Amino acid sequence: MAGGGRGTRLSRTVGRLGLRYPGGPGLSEERHATWLELFFDLVFALALLGVTARLDTRASPSAAELALAIVLYLVIQWSWLGQSFYDTRYDPDDTAQRLLVLTTTVGAGAIALGVPQAPSGLLLPVGYLIVRGCLLLMYLRVLTADRTAGDLVAVYLTGFGSGWLLWVGSLAVPPAVRPAVWTTALAIELLTPWLGRRWLRRHPVHRTHLPERLGQFTVILLGATLTNLRDAIPTTHSPARVLAAALVAFLMPASIWWIYITYANSGLALPRLGSGNGYAYLHVAAGAAVMFLGWALGVAVYEVGQSHQMPIHARLVLGGSIVTWMVCGLGLHRFALGRLPRRRLVVGLGGITLAIVVALVVTDPGRLLAFNSAMLVGYAIVVNAQIAKAAKGHQ
Repeated sequence: MAGGGRGTRLSRTVGRLGLRYPGGPGLSEERHATWLELFFDLVFALALLGVTARLDTRASPSAAELALAIVLYLVIQWSWLGQSFYDTRYDPDDTAQRLLVLTTTVGAGAIALGVPQAPSGLLLPVGYLIVRGCLLLMYLRVLTADRTAGDLVAVYLTGFGSGWLLWVGSLAVPPAVRPAVWTTALAIELLTPWLGRRWLRRHPVHRTHLPERLGQFTVILLGATLTNLRDAIPTTHSPARVLAAALVAFLMPASIWWIYITYANSGLALPRLGSGNGYAYLHVAAGAAVMFLGWALGVAVYEVGQSHQMPIHARLVLGGSIVTWMVCGLGLHRFALGRLPRRRLVVGLGGITLAIVVALVVTDPGRLLAFNSAMLVGYAIVVNAQIAKAAKGHQ
């Protein structure tokens, strides 16, 4: 009775504020990204570009700076992903929702502006608090109108709410301590869907909307790698070898795009999507690989112009990005089929081994780009054929 009374009071309060939830989309209806969602994506893309801009293709970032860049990537990607999961299940597309999303976009803009100053500035944590605070409010709207969503909302409010409180606390600690607080908060939030998977399975995501949203963001990240290549090319008197290196480097994100689009268009993952958690986790890791690959390619093209050897840290980031992306590709293939065919595993392990060897042995940036590009083009040809065969077998 007491719980029912609290729920009634919450419903009345939400109603007085004009935030009553009118109901969301059905799982069976056809859905695509809205114009507001696409606008939302662009702001987050700007924030992600700020992460690689911090590293600078002409500098040698320390391990601590690389670690902070990974944390910042997770902050931005997780903010975007949380909104996408809400939209795929509950987006009512009413005036209140649009205002909340626009407020969230303002928070994302604050994150984008705060990335260069992090962890010393307050714009990034304040922006994150706005983004996640709006998300929590959206789930409260759902709770007041749809009691069947109570278990899902409880999972998110508990985990994401705990993380949100830690972010509030980070405003009061010295800047040097903030990354540790942010990392702890992110760990709690990242674990929340996994720990609550038993309840989240009861609330499947839309089978086409969420994959489309994750695919769109992946393509945005791939496009962002071109920015790193552009920034590595001198604006005047660019040597022919630098332009050639940039063209060779372009083959890597192009090969990744080719494989990803083949996988996405195959529809292999749709029947097994469920709550979407496993699919999303793999995209978070794959997105990080793509983003840091772009930075490493920019370093390689710049070093070609300087006639320098490729720094070891950049070689490791380049090789690590390729390896991470290949591992995620294997994971997505297994997710779609429920198993990993032996031939797909052999090809994946072969590509991973080659990427590691090239990163450790090849120091000349031009040769590094040539070897990795040739390997990824060949990898794309073979893997695309395997995906097409798997899709044909599941028709």
